[in-house]
Amino acid sequence: MTWTCGIDVGTASTKAVLVKDGKPYQFHQISSGHNYKETAVRVLKEIAFKGNLKQSDISQIYTTGCGASQVTDANGTVGDLACCAQGVHYLLPNVRTVIEVGDRASKVLRVNENGKAIKFVMSERCASGCGRFLTIIAKVLQLNLQEVGALSLTAQNPIPFATGCAVFGESEAISRVAQGAPKEDILAGVHMALATKILTMLERVGLEEPCAMVGGGALDKGLLKQVEKNIGERLHVPDMPQFTVALGAALNTEMVPDI
Repeated sequence: MTWTCGIDVGTASTKAVLVKDGKPYQFHQISSGHNYKETAVRVLKEIAFKGNLKQSDISQIYTTGCGASQVTDANGTVGDLACCAQGVHYLLPNVRTVIEVGDRASKVLRVNENGKAIKFVMSERCASGCGRFLTIIAKVLQLNLQEVGALSLTAQNPIPFATGCAVFGESEAISRVAQGAPKEDILAGVHMALATKILTMLERVGLEEPCAMVGGGALDKGLLKQVEKNIGERLHVPDMPQFTVALGAALNTEMVPDI
């Protein structure tokens, strides 16, 4: 019996997936905080406990994400694009285009029949192209991020955002609140803006169906619906899409260079 663990150390949250003999067995997620090394130690300890294991039972640990290099106990680091492609291929082997909406960046990649990323594009450094924009607006509207998707689906008159900048977008949202605009209409407008950026990335990569969405952003039903509307196709979303990259790391049996 072989146990491996993949840890995705992100800016907002750290995800771990425990794999038993090549199959996902346990999932765990915690807030990343400000010390990635301590966070990785903690998530590994907690997922081992959930799996009723000793940490010494886990034969291989692979890390990915922005804080991967700070995890000293890992067998190696794996590029997040390679992990995303591998994770999606395991969960949805027929998918050829992947949209990943994370906290600090959004990515669109093409995946071949072997689960390798063959082409990709990332959002610009501005937060308006990724999940952080949703977090910012949720804070302005005094909402939990988990409320955003369902609430936006009730919008009657979505409010277009005139700017592609997260800082100005936040100011615009504050102004709309002061004017009495419904929260759901503001959220729907944010989803429209983010979905437009995703569509631009899809056009650059070239959409090949089937297409999937993963990452924490895939849990947002409002964003999912807007992206589907923009591309005119149904998006495939695996169960617990936020763990896709960590799963891809766990499935690697040797270090894979970043793409």
